[in-house]
Amino acid sequence: MSIYNVFLIGLALSLDAFGVALSIGFNNEIKKINKIYFIISFAFFQFLFAYLGGLGGFLFNTYIVSVPKVIGGIIIAIVGLLMIKEGRQEKNKNILLSTKMYFILGISVSIDALVVGFTTLNVIKGSLLFLNGIFIGLITLVMCSVAFFISRYLKKISIVSRYADYIGGIILIIFGIKMIFF
Repeated sequence: MSIYNVFLIGLALSLDAFGVALSIGFNNEIKKINKIYFIISFAFFQFLFAYLGGLGGFLFNTYIVSVPKVIGGIIIAIVGLLMIKEGRQEKNKNILLSTKMYFILGISVSIDALVVGFTTLNVIKGSLLFLNGIFIGLITLVMCSVAFFISRYLKKISIVSRYADYIGGIILIIFGIKMIFF
């Protein structure tokens, strides 16, 4: 598999993480350190799941393909609903500031990498699979950094900042539905 093909796969896989990072970036309570943790989490789990999917792909190539996407989609949609609910309530504690959200969202946006590993990357052997997984993680790291950078400017628009929780929640719900049905 050529580096160009791996790049396209990494770019496609990072789009879910990009959308989630963009919606998280709309939240004014999320600080720079939180964004860094999300970026690292998304990139790490993209790498890990692409690598593990490639290793286990020959065993589960056709049997488990649709199940992980449904689970990840449901989790992301639930987080979106919680963000909308949070937007309607008094601001006590932001759900995105919980340490477990780095893992939950990191895993949720990366489950498709596991599926791609099962179906596509399983033809790559040994250290090349590991390097391709790292490359996919690095692409996700860059894409999430760009998403947080863009969100910093988009939330300066008054309507975006006023309805940030709703916008972010709706984006997450849409990504969740996309993962479940498409």
